Amino acid sequence: MLYDLPAPAKLNLFLHVVGRRKDGYHLLETLFRLISLSDSISIDLATGSVITRETNLSEGLLEQDDLVVRAAHALQKATGSRLGAHISVNKRIPVGGGLGGGSSDAATVLMGLNRLWRCGLNRDQLMQIGLSLGADVPFFLFGQSAFAQGVGEILTPVRLTSQSYLVIQPRQNVTTQSAFNDPDLTRQSEHVKITDFSGIGSFVRNAPYGFGKNDLQPVVFRQYPVVSAAFNWLSQAGLETRLTGSGGCLFSEHATPNEAFKACHVLLTMMSGNKAQADSGTGGPISNIFACDGYSEHPLRHWVND
Repeated sequence: MLYDLPAPAKLNLFLHVVGRRKDGYHLLETLFRLISLSDSISIDLATGSVITRETNLSEGLLEQDDLVVRAAHALQKATGSRLGAHISVNKRIPVGGGLGGGSSDAATVLMGLNRLWRCGLNRDQLMQIGLSLGADVPFFLFGQSAFAQGVGEILTPVRLTSQSYLVIQPRQNVTTQSAFNDPDLTRQSEHVKITDFSGIGSFVRNAPYGFGKNDLQPVVFRQYPVVSAAFNWLSQAGLETRLTGSGGCLFSEHATPNEAFKACHVLLTMMSGNKAQADSGTGGPISNIFACDGYSEHPLRHWVND
């Protein structure tokens, strides 16, 4: 049996750092939303208990270090399953973009193998396994827009209005550790409640004057000048954006898919017509632009019982 499954990206519509635990993990308050930009995961039952993985990335993690392999082994350990799998990962979500691609891949593998191996774990049980793999994995297993607290594992469902987005990928990847370890990072943002932002139709339109902020944004801009240059170029082009997660991708919010596609077309036209960028041979600070829809829930959410 072969499964071909989506692993959607996420946006942090805002991200506040409100403290730090003794073990070094940061305490966050953030609003997660799933979007249609997605990796594709194929999972096939394998003989024996061996887990193998292939990927379209030319450079990347060793197989044994990949979160999808670690997720499969963690599920084997938790359930005692002696079944194996071959996992194929087709990456579209930018690596180092703050979009949760690796975590989403791991969550999709957990949901897929839970069904393929007939493990029968419920959502809470899978989320516990996911938390051992990374702080964002439980959200993808939770599978719906959520206000997250703690290190990201305390999740409260939130109903969001229908929105579309542009996701802009700068020509520079960001490492989560470098952003969170920066001594200038604000770690004492004021706590917020769901009632502070629920019912607001737009969270970031006219940013930074929308709800909240991303506390990592100033740090990332200082550490990664290409990301900062992308933000400035977009601002000069009339597009207000915000960093998602620890970066380096930026995003803007649009009322409809048509508005997002129009904005994407305008930016691509400006980029192709910019002689300075063309002469540089690099295309400027922006590598790619994606027009995406916001999801209300994960496409595989119904695969797991609550």
